[in-house]
Amino acid sequence: MEVNVSTNYDGMNMPYSLEAEQAVLGSVLKDPRCMPTVLIHLKSEHFYMPQHKAIFAAMVLLDANAQPIDPLVVLEHLKKEGVYDDAAGKTYLYQLAQAVPSVQNVESYAKIVREKFYLRALITTSREIIDSSMNEDNSADLLLDAAEQKIYNIRQGRSTDAPSRLNDIINNEVFERLKVISNKEEREKHKGLPSGFADLDRHISGFNKSDLIIIGARPGMGKTSFALNLARNIAVCGGKKVVMFSLEMTKAQLAERVLATEARVDVKKMRSGEFDDNDWQRMGVAIESLAGCELYFDDTSTITVPEMKARVRRMRDVDAVVVDYLGLLKSDKNFEGQRVQEVSDITRNLKLMAKDLNIPVIACSQLARVTEGRGKSHRPMLADLRDSGSIEQDADIVLMLYRPFYYINEKDGPLTEEDLAKKNEAELIIAKNRHGSLETVDLHWNGAFTLFTTAEKTRNEY
Repeated sequence: MEVNVSTNYDGMNMPYSLEAEQAVLGSVLKDPRCMPTVLIHLKSEHFYMPQHKAIFAAMVLLDANAQPIDPLVVLEHLKKEGVYDDAAGKTYLYQLAQAVPSVQNVESYAKIVREKFYLRALITTSREIIDSSMNEDNSADLLLDAAEQKIYNIRQGRSTDAPSRLNDIINNEVFERLKVISNKEEREKHKGLPSGFADLDRHISGFNKSDLIIIGARPGMGKTSFALNLARNIAVCGGKKVVMFSLEMTKAQLAERVLATEARVDVKKMRSGEFDDNDWQRMGVAIESLAGCELYFDDTSTITVPEMKARVRRMRDVDAVVVDYLGLLKSDKNFEGQRVQEVSDITRNLKLMAKDLNIPVIACSQLARVTEGRGKSHRPMLADLRDSGSIEQDADIVLMLYRPFYYINEKDGPLTEEDLAKKNEAELIIAKNRHGSLETVDLHWNGAFTLFTTAEKTRNEY
């Protein structure tokens, strides 16, 4: 079979190993039982020669359909795709199977193919970066962010920006994921991150990868406390790595809040210092329990979303990001006082960060004052999100925090028992949910510990 492959890029020879590619394909043809080992390391796009890409794609499809992988079956599939004719294809496939030095070394062959692929991807990406840098119309910050994103994509195995064929996506990504989650033992690892609130998780299936989650509330309603509770739950209970960017509070203030919540010490004492022996004892236990917690705080007040993304990428293996809060964020572009357009750009970048990093991004947002004058019912709605409708549009999930006692004023008269009963009541309204229904989750608020918990439900037994 005659092979025609261009081996240079602007005069530069592109690295690839014909022998390693042939050895991988020949190993699978000779012993299909090594296919699972190969799939750990390779996708069809990792092969340099177009014919080899087509052969491996056919093997992946046959394996997915539980069909035998042998030269004749592979050839029939390739003939339908118009890749080979009968005579040349049969000869080449049998040559591949016969020329394998040792099937036992298939993993080493696969690693060579993948290594060459990464080198080619780096060369191509470097050329793109050079070409972009030669265009002086783009700012240096924008070019740096784009360059960093391209390199990150290679590391994550997403090296191409070209459209992907449906069949390739199903075979290389979807089917592999479905096989994994069909295994009961593996299924739990691929569920959304648990929020620590069972009723909430039941409705939204946890915080899923690439989701943008907005927490909306009026000032003083407890959105920072709730966001901190979520960050702590994901990090401590879920054992995940969480980064919280705070544009309003310092790292020390956030850490004090977490410690007060964990130790069940009145948060006011963190300012007054009036601790008793029990407080010190509980804080000691709390500090020990938080020692291995992978919860990180960044209190840079002028940070932009692209800068956040860059810092998270450099940290590696971050499972979730929390931002407090959206109203204080600034865009990296100049919108000349057009706040609505600026917020639109910010929320779009937050969603892109969630998608590019493949992690949930949770951001707090302030609600408009219109809730204050809404008669007796002050429950927030989607339309109350402040500054821009793009928040509602870009978010996958919108959670509205509401505490009835917040709107009860002693100036209107003495507090009744009914009023006092609402002091610790809180509601989490799921106002938007791409993954399920719109519900309201009842919560319990403890202001002394800045702690939200799932409200206990009482049932009448008959």
